[in-house]
Amino acid sequence: MARASSKKKSEQSLEQTLWAAADKLRGNQEPGEYKHVVLGLVFLKYISDRFEERRTEITSELANDGIKPERFGEFLESRDEYASHNVFWVPNDARWETIQSRAKLPGIGEDIDKAMDSIEKENPSLRGVLPRNYSRDGLDKRRLGELVDLIGSIGFSSSDDHGSDDVLGRVYEYFLGQFAGKETGKDAGAFYTPRSVVKTLVAMLEPFRGRVYDPCCGSGGMFVQSAQFVKAHGGKGTDISVYGQEFVDTTWKLARMNLAIRGIEADLGKKSADSFTEDLHPDLRADFVIANPPFNVSDWWSPVLADDPRWVYGVPPQGNANFAWVQHFLYHLAPNGTAGFVLANGSLSSKTGGEGEIRQKLVEDDKVDCIVSMPDKLFYNTGIPVSLWFVSKGRHGNGHRNREKEVLFIDARKLGTLETRRMRVLSDDDIEKIAGTYHAWRNHDGGYHDEAGFAKAANLDEIKKNGYILTPGRYVGTEEDEQDDEPIEEKIERLKSDLFAEFERGRELEDEIRQRMGQLG
Repeated sequence: MARASSKKKSEQSLEQTLWAAADKLRGNQEPGEYKHVVLGLVFLKYISDRFEERRTEITSELANDGIKPERFGEFLESRDEYASHNVFWVPNDARWETIQSRAKLPGIGEDIDKAMDSIEKENPSLRGVLPRNYSRDGLDKRRLGELVDLIGSIGFSSSDDHGSDDVLGRVYEYFLGQFAGKETGKDAGAFYTPRSVVKTLVAMLEPFRGRVYDPCCGSGGMFVQSAQFVKAHGGKGTDISVYGQEFVDTTWKLARMNLAIRGIEADLGKKSADSFTEDLHPDLRADFVIANPPFNVSDWWSPVLADDPRWVYGVPPQGNANFAWVQHFLYHLAPNGTAGFVLANGSLSSKTGGEGEIRQKLVEDDKVDCIVSMPDKLFYNTGIPVSLWFVSKGRHGNGHRNREKEVLFIDARKLGTLETRRMRVLSDDDIEKIAGTYHAWRNHDGGYHDEAGFAKAANLDEIKKNGYILTPGRYVGTEEDEQDDEPIEEKIERLKSDLFAEFERGRELEDEIRQRMGQLG
């Protein structure tokens, strides 16, 4: 219990620090640039903290092994001692202690740019990824120095809460959330998927081993959570192979950074690119697809896509990419693969531009496995209600029971807790309720049963009667009313008594207010 309280307090502290960081930049940088300036510094501080932590561990190990102190240097400067623990080698001029000691000097921007260059030269996996241009004329160096001091107050070692989280994605989410109204175009759709949504997708898919693919990977949070899931269940990071793609260049670099600091090897292609017009993994057939594509993208179409082999179930409407994404996911699934992804709720019922026909064909071809309606206010920068889709190939088995001609519907709209007035999160218990229901239905001898108001396994005939609309609320029904054994006459008398008591209490309050107001006069 104390641990949870400490974690909560620590999270608030990080957000307050980030808000202070934004204050330092306000008036000097456009809101859309805040996150890029801050993320680079957070990355620098993160890898420096981990480097220093490993350095301390090595010193302790050497002492325990009886190595003489005069020999420590040769081990402390050995890159293998760091690489073997997934820790980046940080050169002297790039270590946070060096950077912060120069924070008040006019050349701090140049120092940071040089630090980024040094780290890339020493760590090939980061080549061409780290942010630069801290020395540019438009970035006020006094404010940059103050920002360095603020970031320096955040700890990212493994013993700090911030070091065990998807920290870059979290910073990204926070800044996009604060300034979402000022971000437009494709950049606004590149947001970080909230952790509770990612955890739900991963918990339902259970990607223990195999190829995991996200063609709109954002900051890479899906991959981070998948790797954490594998390790939490006794597996190794090498049990999964990670493939991804991202359209926005700065976000693609962020994903590379985010995965690198986690020691996750991933093939995100050699550059950022559009998954529709420039598929970087054309021959990939993944065991799992996990994604949160930008909602309702209207400017995705290109004439070169007219006869694309991915459109097995119909050419998607040019004004909405939702069913282009669905078919892209299916195209890249292995014969027994499953995809779990987020879509706006309109995709459950829309008939615009042939979407109804595509959805019908997906159901009739036995590809739709499960639909989950999610609660509102899950995302920082959009109020659009969303649902989780799970589509699967080989549903006659694929490691689980035969689920042909059957779809599971889950209505999870009542779950979750409001952390703030505009942000809801799903607890571990909420996620377990959703995922556990799916697994009970999907697995052999899972013991599944329908739950009125929450879950319903519907057959193809029921879905056909509903016009192939996949809104869970149409299928799960309503919760059964609690049994009420109180006789109606007694209930009426009790309610009348309660009402008259409230009237009396109201008169007492009115008299008290009048009395106090009279004293003021």
